Amino acid sequence: MDGTLLDSEPLWDIAMADLALRHGIMMSPALRESTLGNSLPDAMTKVYDAAAIAEPDRDRDGDYRWLLDHVAGLFAAGLPWRPGAAAALDLVAGAGLPMVLVTNTVRELTDTALETLGRDRFTATVCGDEVPVGKPAPDLYLRGAALLGLTPDECLAVEDSPTGTVAATAAGCPTLVLPSAAPVPSGNLRTFRESLVGLTLDDLTDAWTGQHPGHRSDHRDMPR
Repeated sequence: MDGTLLDSEPLWDIAMADLALRHGIMMSPALRESTLGNSLPDAMTKVYDAAAIAEPDRDRDGDYRWLLDHVAGLFAAGLPWRPGAAAALDLVAGAGLPMVLVTNTVRELTDTALETLGRDRFTATVCGDEVPVGKPAPDLYLRGAALLGLTPDECLAVEDSPTGTVAATAAGCPTLVLPSAAPVPSGNLRTFRESLVGLTLDDLTDAWTGQHPGHRSDHRDMPR
């Protein structure tokens, strides 16, 4: 969602920088990059570590609520689309392919974002607070595939962050990677594209069948 479909990472930049200031440090580029695509608890832990806050002094519940409220306010002011994202969703829907939104963002904020994305576009949505462990663990993608009654290798994931890409490929999903705020290294099950602008069904087919060399590259073999 964040950074793939919606250009919301700049809003998270603001929120994370303000969280760092709340704990007496400046958000460095390296620290911000390390938090991209993280679950909220993981991102908060990295800020705590950078600020050298001892474990007994970490107000996780208070900071979690503060961060959610802060991001909700930023989201409410408007969520711009990533280039080509709306057309890509329409393309997939027009082909009759079900889509699951898989995000580390918690349900509370995802529901706000779905007002922009359109909740009816998705067969299901899976949020970071609805699985035992968020990205980079594979739980979210395993859950998303299960909701469709499919195995992960029958699905094509679309990701923009190193954390999300690790989660998708660890689950066994062929993954179309669109690097945005941070570079994503090449690796198993990964096909790279600059953006969603001009995306075609052939591009999606190639990204999936490229990881399944025994499959023919035509629309009959696209992920379901």
